[in-house]
Amino acid sequence: MTAAPGPNPSPEPPTGASPEPSSGASARGDGPPLVRLTGVGKNYGSVIALRGVSLEARAGEVTCVLGDNGAGKSTLIKIVAGLHRHDSGTYEVAGEPVSFASPRDALDRGIATVYQDLAVVPLMPIWRNFFLGSEKRRSLGRLDVGHMRRTTRRELAEMGIDLRDVDQPIGTLSGGERQCVAIARAVHFGARALVLDEPTAALGVKQAGVVLRYIVQARERGLAVVFITHNPHHAYPVGDRFLILKRGRGIGHHSKSDITRDELTALMAGGAELEELAHELKAASAGGAGAAAARELTRQAKDLGITGKP
Repeated sequence: MTAAPGPNPSPEPPTGASPEPSSGASARGDGPPLVRLTGVGKNYGSVIALRGVSLEARAGEVTCVLGDNGAGKSTLIKIVAGLHRHDSGTYEVAGEPVSFASPRDALDRGIATVYQDLAVVPLMPIWRNFFLGSEKRRSLGRLDVGHMRRTTRRELAEMGIDLRDVDQPIGTLSGGERQCVAIARAVHFGARALVLDEPTAALGVKQAGVVLRYIVQARERGLAVVFITHNPHHAYPVGDRFLILKRGRGIGHHSKSDITRDELTALMAGGAELEELAHELKAASAGGAGAAAARELTRQAKDLGITGKP
């Protein structure tokens, strides 16, 4: 159900982006954030996967990490989840430096990761998947089926998840419903920080909305949520903080009050790069297909709110 039972220099941060996340007290509580990475780097041989990335996740907040494929999101999530160790920088949990050797170490500190490809047994009931690997047993070693059914039903209800029957195979649920069961499971087993790896990536609009609703539920229950996504339209409605990654570097840290959805979308979509390419095409070809392509790229850049030569 849940795993963790989820060298090219980049441009300087855009105007208005703070160089590091704020280390002050959260509006929802004093003290250090539950998860804080400062200047973290990771190399795989000669490949620089992350360089100087900083991240905060506070109780009762959703921190969104956005980036396209190859931006470094997967490496970042593996470090937070305890799958990989960072090579440089610091990783702190509740103000204490850590270097996890395994996902179990992260879980023991309350950090649970729900991956996009959920590890479920499709033909098993929902309650069996909910307790998979952590089964409740009676004194003689037999499964306490009644307890697990009741607990699953209660925990799902408390998260606002209304399922008809916890005995139905989990494979009969929609992708969004399975994600929500995974979130409820992580909360039940003591997660303080919840890391979600692209939970809406393969979902339609309606099911993505279901998952976003339960992300808000987790935040309202006081969890620190790290929401990994490439979709600013999913991130902005639920996010309190936004980290944008590009080529393994953080190119901007923003609180919601500092950035609009259109600005976030423009940063993600590379509007400046589109317009720069349009200028290059115009210079290369004054007519024909080159000019037509340049006009289309310029139109896309304007749609993203990028005007003027970069």
